[in-house]
Amino acid sequence: MLEKIKKRWGISSNFQILKIFIVFGITGSTAAWVSEPLCNFLGITESNLNLLIYWTFRILLITIVYQFILIFVAFIFGELNFFWNFIKKFLKRLGFKI
Repeated sequence: MLEKIKKRWGISSNFQILKIFIVFGITGSTAAWVSEPLCNFLGITESNLNLLIYWTFRILLITIVYQFILIFVAFIFGELNFFWNFIKKFLKRLGFKI
């Protein structure tokens, strides 16, 4: 299974896979943690918005914040090139031309 992942992602070592998984874990947790106070700062709260609208904005905000945190954490772990390509592919799927 690891060989399949390494081939698909174009990486060479198990240690690199470990670093990539750690970056994904740290980034996801941090983006979710940061989004709550950011929503409060922007006035996006469950008490003043419909629950569906609140969670739509919150998930959108998490997605945007995630991209910035991903670059920062990837840089720290020395995987900036891999994640920069990952983000470019994500943005292309959303319709952005890069």
